[in-house]
Amino acid sequence: MPYEQAEYRRIADLITELIRSGKLTAHDKLPSAAELSEEHHVSLATVNRSFGLLHDRGLVYGRQGKGVFVAEGQARS
Repeated sequence: MPYEQAEYRRIADLITELIRSGKLTAHDKLPSAAELSEEHHVSLATVNRSFGLLHDRGLVYGRQGKGVFVAEGQARS
């Protein structure tokens, strides 16, 4: 289990850095859970846990059936 815990935090931290650096900006759509799962060789549950952590940090918001997007005011200007 500790490996999975580290993975969801690692993925969330990678996405956080993309947002903070301005590579992802407000309302940009994040890759799907399936895409991130395949790219990082983790389960969908791990990616969804990463999305939950990002949401808790106020960095992203989700739209049912549409995806997960970067929240406003998160990237550095």
